[in-house]
Amino acid sequence: MDYNPLYKKIEQYGLIGNLETCALVGDDGSIDWLCTPHLESPSVFAAILDHEKGGRFSINPVSRFTATQAYIERTNVLETYFSTGTGKATLTDFMTPVYELTELTGKPRSLFRKIECTDEDIEIGMEFIPRFDYARVVPLIEKTKGGIIARGGNQELFLHSTVRLRANTQEVVSKIKMKKGDAAWFVLSYDAMHVFSPDECEDLLGRTIRYWQRWAHACDIETCVFKGPWHDQVVRAGLVLKLLTHPETGAIAAAPTTSLPEEIGGVRNWDYRYSWIRDSSFTAQALYDLGHKDEALEYFHWFHRVCQFKKHPSEIRIMYGLHGDMDLTEEVLGHLSGYKDSRPVRIGNGAAHQKQLDIYGELIEAFFETYRYERGIPEQAWHLIYQITNYVCEVWNTPDYGIWEVRCEPKHFTHSKLMCWVAVDRSIRMAKYCGYDAPLKKWFRVKDEIKETILDRGFNSRLNSFIRDFDSEYLDATALLIPLMEFLPADDPRVQGTIDAINKDLSHNGLIYRYNGEDGLPGDEGTFLLCTFWMVDVLALSGRVDEAEELYNSVLDHISPLGLFAEEYDAVQKLHLGNFPQGFSHIGLINSALYIGKARGLQQIGPEPLGMELDEMPV
Repeated sequence: MDYNPLYKKIEQYGLIGNLETCALVGDDGSIDWLCTPHLESPSVFAAILDHEKGGRFSINPVSRFTATQAYIERTNVLETYFSTGTGKATLTDFMTPVYELTELTGKPRSLFRKIECTDEDIEIGMEFIPRFDYARVVPLIEKTKGGIIARGGNQELFLHSTVRLRANTQEVVSKIKMKKGDAAWFVLSYDAMHVFSPDECEDLLGRTIRYWQRWAHACDIETCVFKGPWHDQVVRAGLVLKLLTHPETGAIAAAPTTSLPEEIGGVRNWDYRYSWIRDSSFTAQALYDLGHKDEALEYFHWFHRVCQFKKHPSEIRIMYGLHGDMDLTEEVLGHLSGYKDSRPVRIGNGAAHQKQLDIYGELIEAFFETYRYERGIPEQAWHLIYQITNYVCEVWNTPDYGIWEVRCEPKHFTHSKLMCWVAVDRSIRMAKYCGYDAPLKKWFRVKDEIKETILDRGFNSRLNSFIRDFDSEYLDATALLIPLMEFLPADDPRVQGTIDAINKDLSHNGLIYRYNGEDGLPGDEGTFLLCTFWMVDVLALSGRVDEAEELYNSVLDHISPLGLFAEEYDAVQKLHLGNFPQGFSHIGLINSALYIGKARGLQQIGPEPLGMELDEMPV
């Protein structure tokens, strides 16, 4: 099928942000996605979801050009390099990190764009076409003192520049003739009007670069960092995850976008701009392993604040807004055509109301892996863990919608049972290590019961593999987590059989699909990058390190020019699919480098555990 050629490939975008929101900048110099003031707020530019209606902010040469992009080393400051037949120019895009630089300067939250002619002569064009509230509001544009203001609904944007701006009532268009050494600034502010001088802009650029480089430098801590051949990719993945954190609250988003499709022209288009307990727990753990303890601990503090008024663990949602919002009602934006005509475009997420039992294990595992290297489990946190574990003991044997959030009837998903086992197992370890009171006899009994049930009903002897849901014939890549969660050793024949079965039936050139079987939705999807990284992990843990390293390198062959991954990859059409950049994928990239590094003797994931061994059940 011939899809709309006006859309760039997903991997042609770079990401910038200020720890409150993010923007996608195409390699043609066009900002095609930005929500203000926060990541989950309505968009002001959304050309990536509708080329005609969505709105954009583009800066690029007027004549035909070629372009490449690169980040300034160890930063989230993005440069786009343009070349034409007559000259060259560099576009620098950044946002000042909120709570790090903005409050120090007292200046408004802003997006900065600098275009500089670096060789010969060049003519640059600028288009500023804001469309508020997911393009449901066309703002009125007016000239004002020092710049341009766009007003519509309850939103305002203020654009000023060091060059003259030409505006009509709906857009701003300018052309600039530049010679070598000429530079122009464009600054977009969204919470106040302020005219920045070129010197102020240069100062903030320098301070932003230094902030990111200092933050990334934490990855050099001896006990927590991967120093192997993929160090730069791991650092970039950490910088991506940092942009998904929200320091104001401690929440962590799954991705900065909504409705980028899992199949071009398909309906599997979801809003990922929220904080999933599962994704956030994985992210917090990955950042911790890279030495970024504050982000991990801030997340757990956020989660505790969200849960402190809940009367029962059953009231804990699988996801929240970045400010703790619970109303994530799913809505279809019928006026938008979608990325490459992939409808529907959705905001909100209906899965927020689903029952997903695996989240308790992922949360408690993240607590266990993070806090055991600190001063033990805080008593306040233990109270919540205690309640959750008792709840898991009550409900583990009930059906749910699982990690993949199926939209069919709930099932007894093997992975959900595995993570219930993890929740109880880690809670027992923490109780014994910290000396906290707990019903250990009950917990040991339930833990053994879950394990026996998984081995009995979650393993298919004919397939010689663990399966997607009890007593079924379907596979699921989550079974690769069984040895990673220490449920069985990696050399167990059932684990090795599962590896072989998934490689045979869920793989395309080594890249792994999530599962087979009905999920309540039409259409297909791409290979899931996190699942492929899980395969790397389990191969490394199995001692098959050469295979793990070969697969890891083959996955990195598909990374974007900027070192970014979407959620999925179309192994046939060779395209990134799904929301971008996806936190899950970068978590996988980090963890796989750590697993291979550990297998090669290059490093250790965190310090050695102290006194967390699990004894036999008390009499």
